[in-house]
Amino acid sequence: MTTLYEADFFTWAKSQAEAARRRSANELDWDRLAEELEALGASEQRELFSRYVVLLTHLLKWTHQPERRTRSWTNTIAAQRAQIARHLTRNPGLKAKEAEEFAAAYGEARLAASTQTDQDVSVFPEAPAFTMEQSKDESFLPD
Repeated sequence: MTTLYEADFFTWAKSQAEAARRRSANELDWDRLAEELEALGASEQRELFSRYVVLLTHLLKWTHQPERRTRSWTNTIAAQRAQIARHLTRNPGLKAKEAEEFAAAYGEARLAASTQTDQDVSVFPEAPAFTMEQSKDESFLPD
């Protein structure tokens, strides 16, 4: 038997929100609500990871292709820094996961930088040549 959750997520979500506003505990799909709330938290963590991937990719490109530096790269670096700061301000609980996401994002950024620069991934150091704090510092650009 297909449930409303499976057949029409939008309508299920609306009905759950309405039941929650009415404080109608008997109408709430507690297990699925818990799953959806966990998924929302995971989404916020993925957002931090994704922003770090873009930032770190551009910092790696900045380091390894100085002759191709453009205002677009500078703008992307600045925008990602601002978005990371804003995201952490809105989600302070993510600070406990930030170092983990930074480290994971660096590995993915190496691959992206390799592809985008047509350079072998081994050209990019396995560990970042700059700290997480430096990467977020608006006055920092690696040499």
